Amino acid sequence: MVRSESYAIAIVPARGGSKSLPRKNARPLAGHPLLAWSIAAAREARLVHRVLVSTDDPELQEIAVRYGAEAPFLRPAELARDDTPDLPVFTHALRWLEDNEDVRPEVLVQLRPTSPLRPPGLVDRGVRALLEEPDADSLRAVVPCSQNPFKSWRLSDGRLRPLFESIDGLREPYNQPRQALPAAFWQTGHLDVVRRETVLRGSLTGEQVLPLLVDGCYAVDIDGPEHWADAERALQDGRLTCVRPTGTVASPFTGVRMVVFDFDGVFTDNRVYVDEDGRESVACSRADGAGLERLRRRGMPVAVLSAEENGVVAARCTKLGVPFVQGVREKAPALRALVAHEGLSLSEVAYVGNDLPDLPCLRLAGVGIAVADAAVEVRRAADVVLGSAGGQGAVREVCDAILAAIGRGREVLAWARS
Repeated sequence: MVRSESYAIAIVPARGGSKSLPRKNARPLAGHPLLAWSIAAAREARLVHRVLVSTDDPELQEIAVRYGAEAPFLRPAELARDDTPDLPVFTHALRWLEDNEDVRPEVLVQLRPTSPLRPPGLVDRGVRALLEEPDADSLRAVVPCSQNPFKSWRLSDGRLRPLFESIDGLREPYNQPRQALPAAFWQTGHLDVVRRETVLRGSLTGEQVLPLLVDGCYAVDIDGPEHWADAERALQDGRLTCVRPTGTVASPFTGVRMVVFDFDGVFTDNRVYVDEDGRESVACSRADGAGLERLRRRGMPVAVLSAEENGVVAARCTKLGVPFVQGVREKAPALRALVAHEGLSLSEVAYVGNDLPDLPCLRLAGVGIAVADAAVEVRRAADVVLGSAGGQGAVREVCDAILAAIGRGREVLAWARS
């Protein structure tokens, strides 16, 4: 039986930095910041008494509070590096709770933001299982391995060496049939439950570790753009029942401070009209100018970054009053230079593109946007796919969406101050 006095605190570790997906913990997944999905799973659990977010980032701290968690401290920078293991993060949180609140939870629950898809009841199942096994040190969510690790190898001095020489008395497991090998499991990152005493002894697992099997359909670990796309597809197809964040859906354009557009296929429909004298012309939408003008009135910088060097680009951008750079072979360095010139970070920039040369910029920008008729690869990599095609209102749609997000942000700020 679960003892009523058992006190469990969920801790969601969320760094501000990320190399594979910049600002990924703040990036919207199905309308809510990635961080919010783990907070929602913790709040759904009846056996979790408090939800804390351990972060080094003030923006993530604000998101945590907005979605119903506590974020009473900012994690020191030395505990927020790429190579920081989990243990010192949890030791720091325990020390803070004891020093500042005289709180000593019996059980800690770790919910990693990078595993956002969790079935209802998962956290309670895990906490209950650990509390009902007094001799267990911890519990981890796992799925069966798709490939048996006992057939794995490592490289040593240019030669293959078996990862396992033997297992349970079985020699050369890498030469054995699959049926003869022990079942193996992969930890998913969905859920770790650990006793406080185990952490204080210097481990997040201890020696007695319970398994909690999770359906492999939920096992999406977000480490790069392709994993993000997997999570979005899993949510969009409606087959998974997941714990979802509640509250106002966050606009993906919240926090955008600059917009950079590709030209061909964004301002235009990607067609070129050529007369008998070889003069080229393109078709653009008149509505774009009004949207761009409204953005500029709000003080938001905009720019065009074009691979083509064409008089049409210069003529249209000059007429609209939009700064432009054209004839750019590598767009990513050019985007970095534009953003640095404005004194902004890449996480504050939205980039709008339509074709393969735009992919590096889409992945660098805080919000990557694809027009409706963009290449398939571009639409998959984008955070937002517009309803309008290039040259048919796509630029105006972006401007209107950002202006709407600015308006909502001011309404929230006014409410908070009232």
